[in-house]
Amino acid sequence: MRRRLRNVAMAFTLMALSGVLSVSQALAAPLRIAINSDPKADSVYAAVDVAKREGLDVKVVEFTDWITPNTALANDDVDLNYFQHRPFLANANQQQGLSLVPIALGIEDKTCLYSTRHASLAQIPEGGKAAVADDPVNQGRGLLLYQQAGLIKLRDGVGDQGTLLDVAENPRRLSFVEMQGPQLARAIPDVDVAQSYSIHVRAAHTIDPQHYLTCNGDTSGKYALAFVTRRDNRDDPRIEKFIHIYQTAPEVRAALKRSYGSERLYQLAWQHHTLGHDHLSEANQ
Repeated sequence: MRRRLRNVAMAFTLMALSGVLSVSQALAAPLRIAINSDPKADSVYAAVDVAKREGLDVKVVEFTDWITPNTALANDDVDLNYFQHRPFLANANQQQGLSLVPIALGIEDKTCLYSTRHASLAQIPEGGKAAVADDPVNQGRGLLLYQQAGLIKLRDGVGDQGTLLDVAENPRRLSFVEMQGPQLARAIPDVDVAQSYSIHVRAAHTIDPQHYLTCNGDTSGKYALAFVTRRDNRDDPRIEKFIHIYQTAPEVRAALKRSYGSERLYQLAWQHHTLGHDHLSEANQ
């Protein structure tokens, strides 16, 4: 009997040691995070530097589009990505048959209307060219901004889910040009007005990002960037540690301020909102 008890005790000890070793091994392996190549990437690199000092090795993989970071994550080429808001993720999961999940909030960019040709919305001419995102989620958000600016009217009830087919009134007969989100900032000089993220405008150097015609108001964190991973990876201790560093390290705050140039152009969404259990989070579960 005593021998059996000793064997059982030894088995539990080995199991406990195995658990400790598995966590240690997980922390020892490099964490791979996919991001977009834009100025806010500097905040991620700032977190990477802090993580290295704290014993966490992080490898950053940069992409120039909004599709590959999700396919790379789904294919286990990276462990985490940080470039998209939850409505974009929900659409990607549905359209591409993915099962990726948001696990924490990051920053929320301002979406604004910009023009190098006109100093105010009132100056945008009849028949002018207006640039809008070509993906369904950001196009809906952009069209809602055009409506809030008084330039168009959308069909009742579409909210931020509208497409160009939902434009019910276009009194200035604006000609909409669709293009990929990252390209919008560079197109500002070529059109009368363009939807774009302020961070992309700063990177493109087409106009001072603070010289916008109008920007979106409070979205209650709906469009905050999210840290996203696979379902089987959501409890990875490396991810938890890296997100904690990103959200708390002074070096990250300083990098964000340098990248945006003004704290008016972004919000630390995790300080004001949570993922909670709303329909956006549930759509990704």
